Amino acid sequence: MWTEIAAQISQVTGKPFEVVNRRSVSGGCINQGCALIGDDATYFVKTNQASQVSMFEAEALGLKQMVETHTIRVPQPIVYGVAGNSAYIVLEWLEFGGGNSESWVEMGRQLAAMHQATPPQDKDGRFGWNQNNTIGSTPQINDWMDDWAEFFAEHRLGYQFKLARRRGGHFPGQDQLLAKVPELLDHQPKPSLIHGDLWGGNAAVTTSGEPVLLDPATYVGDREADIAMTELFGGFPAAFYRGYNQVWQLDSGYKQRKTLYNLYHIINHFNLFGGGYGSQANRMIEQIIG
Repeated sequence: MWTEIAAQISQVTGKPFEVVNRRSVSGGCINQGCALIGDDATYFVKTNQASQVSMFEAEALGLKQMVETHTIRVPQPIVYGVAGNSAYIVLEWLEFGGGNSESWVEMGRQLAAMHQATPPQDKDGRFGWNQNNTIGSTPQINDWMDDWAEFFAEHRLGYQFKLARRRGGHFPGQDQLLAKVPELLDHQPKPSLIHGDLWGGNAAVTTSGEPVLLDPATYVGDREADIAMTELFGGFPAAFYRGYNQVWQLDSGYKQRKTLYNLYHIINHFNLFGGGYGSQANRMIEQIIG
């Protein structure tokens, strides 16, 4: 498999590449990761079952579109495909470990600039994406819609609730919540290319202090959905929000909407991992519907 992947790297880059060494590194919650080391170059490779190749195809496209905004650093996608029984994606190798307060200020500034950029797949102010992708290993439906509240109710919360019912999830307030979404999301957001899965593990700083975003679940949506998730699972440093607001000030209504946006991720975590996420989702639903 590794010889085949090396041959694909050589073909795409136009530079001969042979594997001298490889070592395991974190590939996220659902993939295997490794550093593929040659004489003159190192690449980051993620692998999964061959049936998951479409997940890597979508990741490569999302990264490419983020690159095209010329705003924030992401690992350049090199090639993806199937080798043997495994799907794989090869990415640029980046060295992480630097960073200070100014790096996080710049992270915020650059994310705001990405959110302000015209999405590469501009569909006349619509919300969605040019293909479905995944949030973790859960399918994420991205059919284009004109109305953001309708999109979020149907393709985000509604879809997750359907999956949760199959897992035995019980959310007594879900119908009331879904009926309230148009009222809660009546702020007419500008369509933005968003990362889609922006928790702390998907943001990093290189050893030279450059901000980087990783592992996107990209689509065109409300920028506040990205910012809301930065406050979930530990949150980002205060410097990040300072930088973001320097470029594009958050609306005062964001504080009321962020719990709704984060509910999507909590229900998804229930669908992926079960456990106490169901109870957490119900508490959030009660908080939202009052």
